[in-house]
Amino acid sequence: MPDVQPHPEHPEGGKKYGAFQTEIYANGILKNALPTVTTNPNRLEEQAQKYMGVRSYNYVAGGAGERATMDANRLAFRQWKLVPRMLRPTTHRDLRTELFGQKLESPVLIAPIGVQTIFHHDKENGVAEMATEIGIPYILSTASSSSIESVAKSSGDGKRWFQLYWPQDDELTISLLRRAKKSGYTVLVVTLDTWTLGWRPADLDNAYVPFATGIGDQTGFSDPVFRRKFKEKYPDKEIEDDIFAASIEWEQMVFSGAAHTWDQIELLKREWDGPIVLKGIQHVEDAKMAVEAGVQGIIVSNHGGRQLDGAVGSLEVLPEIVEAVGDQITVLFDSGIRTGVDIIKALSLGAKGVLLGSYLTYDPSPLRHLIEYE
Repeated sequence: MPDVQPHPEHPEGGKKYGAFQTEIYANGILKNALPTVTTNPNRLEEQAQKYMGVRSYNYVAGGAGERATMDANRLAFRQWKLVPRMLRPTTHRDLRTELFGQKLESPVLIAPIGVQTIFHHDKENGVAEMATEIGIPYILSTASSSSIESVAKSSGDGKRWFQLYWPQDDELTISLLRRAKKSGYTVLVVTLDTWTLGWRPADLDNAYVPFATGIGDQTGFSDPVFRRKFKEKYPDKEIEDDIFAASIEWEQMVFSGAAHTWDQIELLKREWDGPIVLKGIQHVEDAKMAVEAGVQGIIVSNHGGRQLDGAVGSLEVLPEIVEAVGDQITVLFDSGIRTGVDIIKALSLGAKGVLLGSYLTYDPSPLRHLIEYE
């Protein structure tokens, strides 16, 4: 009879994720207390809609066109199936990993979600604080309701990355990068697919774009270069005197309608001395060009289906991109994630890390519970 091998010990510092489930049952049995937020991912959006304002809900839930890309994202996850294996030494799991030299508790990151003041009063600052508490990187959006410096202060000693909506104005771009670097952001995430806003009927039907009224423009309004340029154009005004005019100026700089080109990556490399990650890659050839451009990572993403209607589901193209460049560059994944099983599928198909986006807007507390248990 073969020797029976003991289960390996739980790794030092490892998290006991299943404790959240135990807590839910215990609260129900012992205290007659049911979860405030549904644990059913297919009901979460519906539940959130009841409590969010119409404009806020439509902004985060809406997609481009008829939402075909959003549907494609979910369909791609449904088409990949897990095949369980039995009698394996899986009692103790260790999800710790390393990205760009940073040791992480899990391969999960908080995606750059802008204009968070329309969802909750804590804005980006509160989410950054939570990310630090639970030990996962927080990616600050250029479209933030809070300044780069303010969120850095809230983040404390947490790991934080900066997402760039890339202005056409090089002086402004450099100013944003220097502010982020000075404030302790270590990785630069450059979004490539949003040089103009997508056609989003849920926002269009309400004639609502938050940036036009100064919401989500704090990165620009707090920037010395942008403030100087605004003053040069409007000598008799400060930004605070005409928020609408300032909003239009900022929007025209970050959502200019003009795309950048591969050769312009050199500016970012010259001005940013840390890892650079390109977000919005959907094609193998673009992934190869990212390698040639000398950046350190890519995010396979279609912006959650919010930019281009009728696009391919991100998970559908992930395996071929990993096969083509996975040994040369760090491949991360974003778009369509709803559940832990989705994360498993993306990791199994070669992603080194996964970004969680819109569903955290509906309620971030499950993430806190799932990752805080020691």
